[in-house]
Amino acid sequence: MGGAAVPAGAAPAVGQLSTARTAACPTGWGSLAKTGAGATVAPMTDVRTGRHTCFDRMVIDVPGAGSGVGYSVRYVDRLYQDGSGRYIPVAGGAVLEVRVSAPAYDPETGAATYPGRVAQPLPGVNLTGYRTFRDTRFAGSFEGDTQIGLGVRARLPFRVQQLDDRVVVDVAHSWNATS
Repeated sequence: MGGAAVPAGAAPAVGQLSTARTAACPTGWGSLAKTGAGATVAPMTDVRTGRHTCFDRMVIDVPGAGSGVGYSVRYVDRLYQDGSGRYIPVAGGAVLEVRVSAPAYDPETGAATYPGRVAQPLPGVNLTGYRTFRDTRFAGSFEGDTQIGLGVRARLPFRVQQLDDRVVVDVAHSWNATS
């Protein structure tokens, strides 16, 4: 009862067994709030997402900010818009409130630099096929901070990285050490 060999790097065909091991995933991120100092007048211009073996990723681009983009990311029971207090529904088993210390508009002209509309899904972000991400909602910019709601499958561990010209939020697929 032998099966055909699977060439290196190829996925096994339906009905074949794979001898590949489950990927080892990072652990220890936790689910408590995470913050990073910094503030910039450079405006955010884009939000991108990506799927990885162990986590789903959101990237907030702030060109020209260097490593000076501050952030606050935490689980909330409900997302409320800064300034107005308006409730913004976000689908998912848990909601991460993502704040970056960068406006979504040009501070000199007031012109929008990011096309998000309050309470609407993030433009250009399609979460079809994601294991953890369920929904995104733009909550707006208020006093130089931009607020986003990220709906996830459940309250899972996450990490935040403050990199040049961007903030990266990774949410793990599970609490255990494998994908």
